[in-house]
Amino acid sequence: MNTVRTSTPVPIVLAGARGHGRWHLDNIRRLQDKGIVQLAGLCELTPLTPDEIPEGLGTPEQSADFGALLDSTGARIAVVCTPIPTHTDLALVAARKGVHLLLEKPPAPSYAEFRRMADGVAEAGVVCQIGFQSLGSHAVPAIRELIADGVIGEVVGVGGAGAWARAQAYFRRAPWAGKRRLNGVDVIDGALTNPLAHAVATALALAGVTRAEDVAGIETELAHANAIESDDTSCVRVTTADGLPIVVAATLCAEDPDDPYVVVHGSRGRITHWYKQDRVLLQRADHGPEEFEYGRTDLLENLVEHLADGVKLLVPPAATEAFMQVVEAIRVAPDPAALPDDAWRLLPDEDRRVVPGIDGLVAAAADTLALYSELGASWAFTTAHPRDPKEVST
Repeated sequence: MNTVRTSTPVPIVLAGARGHGRWHLDNIRRLQDKGIVQLAGLCELTPLTPDEIPEGLGTPEQSADFGALLDSTGARIAVVCTPIPTHTDLALVAARKGVHLLLEKPPAPSYAEFRRMADGVAEAGVVCQIGFQSLGSHAVPAIRELIADGVIGEVVGVGGAGAWARAQAYFRRAPWAGKRRLNGVDVIDGALTNPLAHAVATALALAGVTRAEDVAGIETELAHANAIESDDTSCVRVTTADGLPIVVAATLCAEDPDDPYVVVHGSRGRITHWYKQDRVLLQRADHGPEEFEYGRTDLLENLVEHLADGVKLLVPPAATEAFMQVVEAIRVAPDPAALPDDAWRLLPDEDRRVVPGIDGLVAAAADTLALYSELGASWAFTTAHPRDPKEVST
């Protein structure tokens, strides 16, 4: 592995600096102020204006040619925050040049593309961190320790709930938004695979399910209220190799949007984790409820420390194989069903569609480990689709 010395700031190139990339710009600015990194270059099809670059980041070199920019800046790390279908090719460009990676989630739109990326990165001998920021929370290992100590008894399942809201304009923010495929190329921009992907990844992580072989089966129910190809209201049940059910329900059409969470069900209690807040609620028999708040390790900072000092990398590609099995199951499932007109309504003032009753269904799915169809949603019975992850797909 080509290590990075941190006596001087590590030069970084950011590919994709608009949209969610603005968060990365702010984070790079924070780490630059600490003397850890330096923004050396920005890769965008249209250069950023001075007003779009946070104060204090100077005038980084800009180019639409990612490979050339890596060469000219001498970048040691690339942050890739570009459209989902471009992740693998850009990651491999960086890898072949010996540049380490922070690759945004989802890492790829299919398991085949994920394997091409992960195998290429490993062959090149560079390090790749996948951008599931929720897995940097100190709550994750703390919950795993509570589980190992038997605090809630035997784990019987893990649920996840994400009731979010997105205006119709959200699905017009980019040509690939709300698409399953674009110009014949997989995109798979659905509720479970992109905006609420952290709920899936965190649920899997708390269950100790990270590798592909940890997954025995996957059932999906995919639907949309908005005029899109992909799903905005969906749920998935992963059955692990040990027979443990993991159910994650998500919607972008909530009536009253709230913070997403993951809940670990035990024979003698439960642990609820609001992963955006790093907050944990422990409830168990013969005890009062206990609340904990945790810190979080930034994944870019962790990557730099890993390269410099051998600190454990938090989210290597291998830790996301099970998540990518879920993405693959959604990819090969029948196209999401359009909800009937009487199953949703428009909120004109907010320009968004809501599905009446979906907030309760999402919470019930996480609580009972049941799919929408099993909870009696009249529109859900047509959307169910099981998949054996050992099936070969291309």
